[in-house]
This record gives sequence, structure tokens and C-alpha cells, in this order.
Amino acid sequence: MARTTFSPCVVIRSEARQAEVLLGKLTSTGKVSRFENVKAMKRFATITVIGKDKTGVVARVTSFLFEQQANIEALEEQVTRGQFSMTLQASWSGQQWNAETLRSGLRRLAGDLSMEIKLRLTEPHRLQRAALFVTRETHCLEGLLAAFRAGRLRAEPKLILSNRQELEPLARRHRIEFVQVPWLDRAQAEGRVLALLEEHQIDFVVLARFMKILSPNFVWRYKNKIINIHPSLLPSFPGAQAYRQAYEHGVKIIGVTAHFVSMHLDEGPIIAQASFPVRPRMTLKDIVDAGQRLETRVLVRAVKLYLARRLDVYWGVVKEV
Repeated sequence: MARTTFSPCVVIRSEARQAEVLLGKLTSTGKVSRFENVKAMKRFATITVIGKDKTGVVARVTSFLFEQQANIEALEEQVTRGQFSMTLQASWSGQQWNAETLRSGLRRLAGDLSMEIKLRLTEPHRLQRAALFVTRETHCLEGLLAAFRAGRLRAEPKLILSNRQELEPLARRHRIEFVQVPWLDRAQAEGRVLALLEEHQIDFVVLARFMKILSPNFVWRYKNKIINIHPSLLPSFPGAQAYRQAYEHGVKIIGVTAHFVSMHLDEGPIIAQASFPVRPRMTLKDIVDAGQRLETRVLVRAVKLYLARRLDVYWGVVKEV
């Protein structure tokens, strides 16, 4: 029988980390908003472990990190149908940090466990790198690019990825690399995309009306680092044709939701929402037009929240700290 275990508390802070957050020293970009000497000392990394479930994986990984003098800041693991997945966030002081030893040790551990172990390092002095996933609607992408250009979003858009070609000219105008990945075979497409994200050292992903469903295998590798915009006030009207669903149900308030992507469609932790009243005689087209204008604003706001402060997820609920 398949077993599923889930650790609902995504973030587990050390006492030192709690003190730093309370003092307002750290932000989600890894930069220090006060006390610049702290920034030079701390190093951060995210480690993902994926493979066939077996005994002792958590102990082996955490023991290795303890030997590397790491402080474990967050850990989440689960087993679904025999597949083990774990995401772990760790930090080091400057004197304890040795990136090459960490990489080589995790490679050996991955071989010993016959599992995939990936390491993503966060450089405290650089902006986070974003990948923007799109299909053919322009409004969210244009809003994000304008916010990046104006400095309202303190991150670097490194890659625009799409399953279609229509938005390539827009990417070229903004001098951002555009890659089209056909989505005929999801596993093959996601494998290529994951390789691109690793090649470009992408820190987080924004789905700017990307009309494909990402598999649990993909989502787990960027746990709480994929932000989506959905055209309804979730949990109402998940799935496709959300505006039409709301219109046909005769609702009087319609809205949009920005959320972290989870392994269950349109059920991820909610970051931001907004709504508008349905006026008498509004047509479905009127509703879609108003909704799309709102989608752009809410998605930009969600990305800004993600970048401006650490967003903790506890029992599936986003908390701002």
C-alpha cells in the first residue's frame, strides 16, 4: 500500500535565526537590511533529495551537514507512492563555509544512497535570478518586465521560457533569453526545463499565465519557489476557465490569486489576492478584461512580497515575517 507522510511545518528556525528575523537583519534575497557585517558572514543553500524511499535518508543527509558545521534552518520531507522527497535549507558562517567540500560530499552521498541530491547556493551579494514561464498571453509578462525595469522588483529576469513562440519578440525587445520548449511529452519537456534552470542558476520561477500543469516531480525541486497567478479567488473555481465558471455561477465578486505552486492543482499556499465587484450587465468579456488587469497587479505584488521579506509556510498557510 502506498504511504504518504507530510511534515506540515515547512520552516524550523534555530534560536539564532529567530533573533535575526526579529532584528530585521535578513531578507528573502539573502541580503542584510541592517548590520552589514552579518551579511558578509552568512552563507545559505537549498538542498533537494529525491529518489526511492529507504530507511535513514534524513539522518544521513543531516549528519553530513552537521559534519560540515551547517545550521539547518528548514526541512520538509514526504513519501508518496514509494517516492521520497526532501527540501532542506541550511546556513553557514563565513569561517565554516567550504563550497567545494560541500558539493563533493553531497555527490558521494547521492551515489551511496542512489538518489538525486541537488545543491543551490544563495550568494548574499547578488540579486535573485528569475525564470518567467509563459504561453501566449502578454499582460502578466509585460507587467513583470516593467516592474523589473523600473526597479520595483529587485531581481534579475534571466530567462523567458514558453511552450509556444508568440512571445519571443517581446523577450527580444527586453534583451532576455527566450527558449521555446515543446510540451508534447511532459516528462521530456520538464527534464529539459530543469536542465535550463540549473544552467542559468535560477533561484525562483514565476508562471505568468503559463498554461501547462507542472508535475510533482518538477514542483518539489523548487518547493515554495514557483509563483503562479490564478484567475479566481481560490479555493473557489480552481482549474481551467475560472472566469467562465464564476460568470455562469452568477457570483457578485470575482478576483485573482497569486500562490505558491504545490503538487495539487491550484491548492498551493496563497500569497496575495484581490477582487472586483461584478456590475450589472457585465459580459464575460468585460469580466475577463477586468480580471486580467488585476492579475498583473497581484502577480507583481506577490513577487515583491517574496523578494522583500521571508515568507514562511506553516500548515499550508503563508505567513509574512
